[in-house]
Amino acid sequence: MNALTRVAGFLLGIAAVFGIALAIGERVGPVGASADTTMEHSSSGEAGEEVPGGLMVSSDGFTLALEDPVVEAGAARPVPFVIEGPDGPVKSYDVEHEKRLHFIAVRRDFIGFQHVHPELAPDGTWTTALDLTPGQWRVFADFKPSGANEVILGSDLSVPGQVAVAEEGLGARVATVDGHTVTLDGDLVPGEDSVLQLSVAKDGRPVTDLEPYLGAYGHLVALRGGDLAYLHVHPEGEPGDGETAPGPEVEFVVEVPSPGSYHLFLDFKHEGVVRTASFALEAGADHGGDDDLHE
Repeated sequence: MNALTRVAGFLLGIAAVFGIALAIGERVGPVGASADTTMEHSSSGEAGEEVPGGLMVSSDGFTLALEDPVVEAGAARPVPFVIEGPDGPVKSYDVEHEKRLHFIAVRRDFIGFQHVHPELAPDGTWTTALDLTPGQWRVFADFKPSGANEVILGSDLSVPGQVAVAEEGLGARVATVDGHTVTLDGDLVPGEDSVLQLSVAKDGRPVTDLEPYLGAYGHLVALRGGDLAYLHVHPEGEPGDGETAPGPEVEFVVEVPSPGSYHLFLDFKHEGVVRTASFALEAGADHGGDDDLHE
């Protein structure tokens, strides 16, 4: 091969590489594009699979807009935000589980879980108070705009300061909170309805007088390790249906989308106080011998 042929081949190679790079660049957008640009899409994946809630700050035409993504550490810190819709801030919501909007906050190491219900101002601004320790937090807004489907959005919240890391290992099936012991029975199987039973006891005795909270005897939030994909699960049955007992067991049917670690947070009300029990489980593809736990 002569020198001219080699040079021509080299130039053709460069042109081909440049063409591929240009095509890729047109698909993914410029480096440094805003997060909103890449996250504004529907809640269904490219293959038609449903994307778990809370992974996007924008979905279905709605955006969770925090007034400030950085908040100082402390108790009862105000966290204002708006839900932006196609025509500006959303001001009308349907009541779901006795509230117009459910707001969840948790540090990314699954410490400090809070389930609160903000106040809505006439201009569409929501305000709530959170107890925040230093670290990276994830907040979720679970709501149903009037005339639309339920939407679950998530956004990051930074709290400056020295982070104190607490250890929470997977496999924790017993939680103790304010003298109450909550025991979890059941396993998570990805892609299947998994039955979980949570039993509440106090001072060693089963609790049989749980009180309704947001229309149920318990609420369960599951967060996937890593990306904190959000699942809000409500129990089987409801108070006053003639079949559902007020404890000690509260039963849930949960479907997790993938194998991996999941942190679960149970809100329950007893003696006039809402308490939260936390658990950590590993969802695997095969839990052989546990078929009796799944529907």
